[in-house]
Amino acid sequence: MERERTGTIRAVLIDIDGVLTVSWEPLPGAVEAMERLRAAGLPLALVTNTTSRTRASICARLTGAGFPVSVDDVLTAPAVTAAHLRENHPGARCLLLNAGDIQDDLTGVTLVEPEAQADVDVVVVGGAGDEFGYAALNRVFHHLQRGAHLVAMHRNLYWRTADGLDLDTGAFLLGLERAARVEATITGKPSEAFFAAALAHLGADASATLMVGDDIESDVLAAQRSGITGTLVKTGKYLPETHRSADGTPDHVLDSFAALPDLLERLAPDSR
Repeated sequence: MERERTGTIRAVLIDIDGVLTVSWEPLPGAVEAMERLRAAGLPLALVTNTTSRTRASICARLTGAGFPVSVDDVLTAPAVTAAHLRENHPGARCLLLNAGDIQDDLTGVTLVEPEAQADVDVVVVGGAGDEFGYAALNRVFHHLQRGAHLVAMHRNLYWRTADGLDLDTGAFLLGLERAARVEATITGKPSEAFFAAALAHLGADASATLMVGDDIESDVLAAQRSGITGTLVKTGKYLPETHRSADGTPDHVLDSFAALPDLLERLAPDSR
């Protein structure tokens, strides 16, 4: 079921993993749909919680797969996290726990060595991987007990790969919060700050912007709480049971990103 909002869509926010690609392979019809959006001249931003690659690396993978995008189109949780740390923890010594090299997107952030034993002001948790072993998580736990702030780029529980669903940061973050009796500040989706940053990036109003994602909670309902039209696609991490049990209803539901251009045409004022 769809809940259509009135008004003209003048900008689009697009999740990447599970919407445009899975394991960086384009989903059917995704490249062609992106080409149609570009031909229509619609401002867009690729908004992702991907923490394993820099904006430049993400752009290179997408353009190599045929997507007509540029680095300026990509807004990542690490980039927003860096802005948050510069503004709220200037000069802080930060311990990063993350799978992948994203230092190029953490400009202005002071990172300490992973084995640092003291003087850590902020623990920054990115995407999960082999780095999330017992020793690393226990070090983080010790720093939190000593008063370090906890900042997490997202709290996704799982993500879709070519081999199925894999555990993600949220599964570990819940344990850290519970054990250390702290609450993480979330900088990526579903935080309002992330969507505000995306709107500012495009110079767009929430009421005239549409978000498309495969995560009903972090992508779609979170966007709707920020006044953005939410569109759920049945690809990537989409699960029917998660859809049915969600706390809200998406404005639109599509089989895939390939159907987005047709939806936008139907929503245009002159099509009514």
